[in-house]
Amino acid sequence: MTDSPILIWGGGAIGGTMAAYWARAGHSVLLVDIVQEHVEACRTRGLHIFGPIEEFTVKVPAAVPGELIGQFDRVVLAVKAQATETAVRALAPHVAPGGFVLSAQNGLNEIAIAQSVGAERTMGCFVNFGSDWHGPGEILYGNRGAVVVGEIDNAVRERTRRMHALLAEFEPDAILTDNIWGYLWGKEAYGAMLFATALTNETIADALAMPAYRPLYVALAREILAVAAARSVRPEAFDGFDPMAYLPTAPDGAALASLDALVAHNRRSAKTHSGIWRDLAVRRRATEVDAQLGIVVTLGAAAGVPAPLTARLVTLIHEIERGQRPLATDNLTALAAGAAGPSEVATP
Repeated sequence: MTDSPILIWGGGAIGGTMAAYWARAGHSVLLVDIVQEHVEACRTRGLHIFGPIEEFTVKVPAAVPGELIGQFDRVVLAVKAQATETAVRALAPHVAPGGFVLSAQNGLNEIAIAQSVGAERTMGCFVNFGSDWHGPGEILYGNRGAVVVGEIDNAVRERTRRMHALLAEFEPDAILTDNIWGYLWGKEAYGAMLFATALTNETIADALAMPAYRPLYVALAREILAVAAARSVRPEAFDGFDPMAYLPTAPDGAALASLDALVAHNRRSAKTHSGIWRDLAVRRRATEVDAQLGIVVTLGAAAGVPAPLTARLVTLIHEIERGQRPLATDNLTALAAGAAGPSEVATP
């Protein structure tokens, strides 16, 4: 297989940041995005990365989907989770024979990608760095975070090693793993907490630090991890999140120590709120809640593991999306009260 340009489908917070770093390093990249103004900015005046990590501007070849021609060996999919199936249908003809699609997204999108292009053409990726799309050609890179790559069948191939080397040019501490599902399910548990913080206007760190709601965060993580266990997944730790700390068998204080570590990690970031909160409060658009958390409820039901707290969280996010509920700390109380008794989840 000869390397064609790296095709990055989705030029927002994740895909745009990676594209800028790879382009600056001299790699041949092509960014595809549906926002014409963003495409024009990237290929003319350049893609501007700013924030506490570093600041630079680099011109990145870019196109809207209708302009794309040819096939590519490496396709990095970085669209919102709910757009995965539509994007994969559009990009599938552009994946070269022997090529693959890497999911640099939040959620368990590798499942849908594999169903569309085949498991052998799907590679998993876990990202936890903090970034936000601020407008055409403008991306905040707020903090470093874990970046992990691995095959969905847990093998390690030459293509996996090469992709790891490429990711390490962006994140020097990038990890090559034979347990990518462990990282993806760990992010699902942490992601549930982030969705909970997005019910409020508090920063991630401030919301996770609130003593009254810490039992709620623990209960959410525990529910997600129970579904992962039913699917024989061994979750992995990252950036202060230790999945073992949230299990019923964990030592006293382990979950609180992990929450403290997550608070510390997020306080170091210039990205104060989650992308979920930005979708609700700033961009006023649908979130990834169905694709990220709704799928957990579905997979849990199939495995005989109910996830009522997660399902309640999905409902509350939808109410905010529809304008039926304002962002407020009281939503955390509503989440706790709607899915668990007072003996299970404390409320203020």
